[in-house]
Amino acid sequence: MLDQAKKFSIKQIAAQAGVSKATVDRVLHQRGGVHHQMRRRIEQALQELEAQETAGLASGRTFHIDVIMHTPRRFSRIVEEAITAQVGSMAPFRIRTRFHLFEDIDASRMYKLMLRCAANGSQGLILKAPDEPLLNEAVNRVTQAGVPVVTLVTDLPQSQRIGYVGMDNRTAGQTAAYLLANWLDDSPREVAVVISSDSFRGEEEREMGFRLWLRNRMPHLSVRDISGGYGVYELTYERVKSVLQEHPSLSAVYSVGGGNRAIVDAFAALERPLQVFIGHDLDEENRRLLAEERINAIIDHDLHADARHAFLHILQFHRVWQSGPVPSSPIRIVTPFNLY
Repeated sequence: MLDQAKKFSIKQIAAQAGVSKATVDRVLHQRGGVHHQMRRRIEQALQELEAQETAGLASGRTFHIDVIMHTPRRFSRIVEEAITAQVGSMAPFRIRTRFHLFEDIDASRMYKLMLRCAANGSQGLILKAPDEPLLNEAVNRVTQAGVPVVTLVTDLPQSQRIGYVGMDNRTAGQTAAYLLANWLDDSPREVAVVISSDSFRGEEEREMGFRLWLRNRMPHLSVRDISGGYGVYELTYERVKSVLQEHPSLSAVYSVGGGNRAIVDAFAALERPLQVFIGHDLDEENRRLLAEERINAIIDHDLHADARHAFLHILQFHRVWQSGPVPSSPIRIVTPFNLY
């Protein structure tokens, strides 16, 4: 680790990791007395600094921005790649990102993490989190302390966050309903909407758009909720399989929150046809499912644009950048035949 750290000053590493210079010095020189989680944070900070150096950062005023996400790793991976790729586009400013990525974290831990980031010199938070009262309070506290919060993909609209970046989730749900309905015949049937968790506002809005469009346009289609899988394979597989056993005619799915391989496998385990399947996000798993033609369409948007828009919100808050309103990300529909 010491050789890896020679390219950066202890001050840089400490700022990136959000720890003291003394802690960095103890870890680099293996002096002991440092918790393994702190050691891991400094290792991660070095990886982040190297990635940002590779991205070609320009010189100028430095902004430390913390990215906090509660999401499956397959999604946080593509968000991290997009954000890292965009840091060099914000010249003359230097954007230093610190990633805090969790597949499983409760509201209390995330609350404490947000306050800790603010206390450790953060100049902005990019946040993907469930819409829970404690997290709304955390957003309000750090914003009042002068640290702006931008929500990503899923919103906390009752908080004092300065902006939301991502697609219009209700329109995305309507788009999914339109596609699914036009790929099915006119016979009455149930269709499933699979939600990772009821706590994420973005997923709730997608479901609402989906339901509303079908209710108004295709009343012969009724919607069956499958929730609580959190986008994790095992939980999603068991929940989908259980519902399929209770509803033998169900053969169409709109997956709002992920875990799509588990959905395909649950249908296959029961030897059931999956006539229409629509999901979200062009991550590695969904790319494979599209290539295998196991999923009909993915509703996607430009995460690179989202990353840039999040940076713009934060720079505007600090009054170092002026531009117009930041738009929602345009929705893109990807099929096996326009996979890029």
